[in-house]
Amino acid sequence: MLDQPEDLRSKIAERAGRRPRLDFQEHLADLEAAGLVERIDAPINKDTELHPLVRWQFVGGVPEDKRRAFVFSNVTDSKGRKYDMPVVVGALAASPDIYAIGMGRKVEDIGAAWLDAIAHPIAPITVAAAACQEVVISGDNLKAPGGLAALPVPVSTPGFDSAPYLTATLCITRDPDTGVQNMGTYRAALKAADRLAVRMVAREATGAGGFLHWLKYRKRNEPMPIAIVIGAAPVVVFTGPQKLAIDCDELGVAGGLAGEPIRVVKAKTVDLVVPADAEIVIEGVIDPQVLEPEAPFGESNGYVALEAFNMPMRVTAITRKRAPVFCSIISQVTPSESSVIKKVAYEPLFLSHLRDGLGIKGVQRVAMHERLTNLRPVIFVQIAAGVPRTEIWRALHGASSLMSNCGKIVVAVSDDIDPTSVDAVLWSLAYRSNPIEDVELVPHRGGVQGAQYGPEGSDSSMLIDATRKRPMAPLALPTREHMEHARALWQRLGLHPLTVTAPWHGYELGDWTERWETFARRATSGDWELSGRETLARQRSGVMPETSVRAVEND
Repeated sequence: MLDQPEDLRSKIAERAGRRPRLDFQEHLADLEAAGLVERIDAPINKDTELHPLVRWQFVGGVPEDKRRAFVFSNVTDSKGRKYDMPVVVGALAASPDIYAIGMGRKVEDIGAAWLDAIAHPIAPITVAAAACQEVVISGDNLKAPGGLAALPVPVSTPGFDSAPYLTATLCITRDPDTGVQNMGTYRAALKAADRLAVRMVAREATGAGGFLHWLKYRKRNEPMPIAIVIGAAPVVVFTGPQKLAIDCDELGVAGGLAGEPIRVVKAKTVDLVVPADAEIVIEGVIDPQVLEPEAPFGESNGYVALEAFNMPMRVTAITRKRAPVFCSIISQVTPSESSVIKKVAYEPLFLSHLRDGLGIKGVQRVAMHERLTNLRPVIFVQIAAGVPRTEIWRALHGASSLMSNCGKIVVAVSDDIDPTSVDAVLWSLAYRSNPIEDVELVPHRGGVQGAQYGPEGSDSSMLIDATRKRPMAPLALPTREHMEHARALWQRLGLHPLTVTAPWHGYELGDWTERWETFARRATSGDWELSGRETLARQRSGVMPETSVRAVEND
């Protein structure tokens, strides 16, 4: 990988100080000019090699400022197929520098930019013709080998994932009552050349915006239109993971970030508007009366999500640029591209909430622990010396209550402790706290991500026993054979030397079946459609999204 001499650092700073690009390929060109792109022209198998190769820069000890966006120009699959569309991974947030260039801000200004954009959105503007619709694929052309099968969709966690997955998504749905659109980043599994299975966080009151829309369409007994956008402008993509109000149109917030309206166009086959300058748009409908088994798939909580019933999407059209690039994102075990997207925005938002919103004195920094813990459950708050204990406890409660899935464990440390150093925090815990006096357990909070797959019941905040007490899903990294193969490939390509720390590959933890193993083998061999045909036959009605397949079928 390239080093970053002063001239490159100055280019990064210059690009991060301009208005953000509203075309993904222009953003990619900016990254390349700043020395933040690795181009791989050697043949790379998207089913077994692509994500494990990029994964090494997150699990291999590569410093943040050495991480790069990867552009793969010679993509193949396990069936020997060659794709004429490049695949890009890491171009959204492999590092804070890359995120900052996408935002057109310096890293230290990102938090304020988000607050201003949310407070002052700029409504999108509709155009008649759009780059994302230069090519329209519909009807019989959606059947294999066309449609989704023609897209170079990588397998994210080879050895465990049941299919190739769309990961860097913006899933657009519309509230049938208010007409307000919602954009969320949801995973989508390839099931057939014209069918996906989409997973949206399913909770009755606080679920994903798309799920809340799904509930309304189910009540109406009407199909739900959906558009999945791949490769939009970074400021548009970055709105997907944010926790914005359910009635907030994220395109307006993206316009606020951009300082100008986002161009949108009416979709070709569904009643939605989509970003006009996106690379690819997948249009379709979801029948809210039926669900299909989806997963296994490696999640960012560090475990493989096991089969659950989720939403089958019938594809009605795929529209794209004449020469698009396919954007994918590294998620699963953190640190990852997914966690950087959240970390860069969430930490200043939490700091502003504590210091400005709640008026707590002496709060200096908020650090969200990233490695393995998925950023949100563990939060460290740095507080100045001499602050009254009442303010420290207000900060602890404030950090644990801002978002329902953030702050399961919150630790306040003094200003001589680096909150990004776990060793320093543990030292502070060991010598500066008396558990019987300094620990408080707070009940009745929502579970962390992935809690829907475990025992039912509310969660709590503070200290927990983290040992494994029951069989668990596999660790969500590619299996050892795929990571070892990718490591050898990494070394042959002459990339940055790796510093390997455990865990660096996935392994089973007791909850894994022969069926899921078969799904995973098919995914890496390119036979994922066989799994899609099997799960099609297992579709059910009368169940809620994310219901455990095992609980229903074993019953």
